Amino acid sequence: MPRILVPIDDSTTCRKTIEQIIEHRARFPENLTLLHVIDDQLAYRMIPDFQIDMIRENATKAGEALLARKSEMLASAGFGVTTLLKTGAPRQIIPQIANEQSFELLVIGRHAGGGEIRDVLFGSVANYVLHNVSCPVLLF
Repeated sequence: MPRILVPIDDSTTCRKTIEQIIEHRARFPENLTLLHVIDDQLAYRMIPDFQIDMIRENATKAGEALLARKSEMLASAGFGVTTLLKTGAPRQIIPQIANEQSFELLVIGRHAGGGEIRDVLFGSVANYVLHNVSCPVLLF
């Protein structure tokens, strides 16, 4: 069975991607790996040092809860789900995990309304991942 990585966040795009995976259940293997990356690139300059650990702890709890919710959606549709929670820049961590762990397909949603000019100027995570993984990418 091919190993499939599905990076997730708490966006409408991610929800729709999960719905599409469920809708096309017959085209996917029974096991998927969900990856959520806690973006540590947030600007902490205005936050006192004593609160940074609390913010990181809350971000970890929120990431675990998100993975649990999405896993339950997929499990109720008959999928087996493995979860990964990482910290870093999503555009760097997603390709790193996909390449280092030899995934055979990456399924990711692209946020609507970006457009080519925005992607060129600012980049999108999906666009960056598309060009930096060694496996095929299914882009929703």
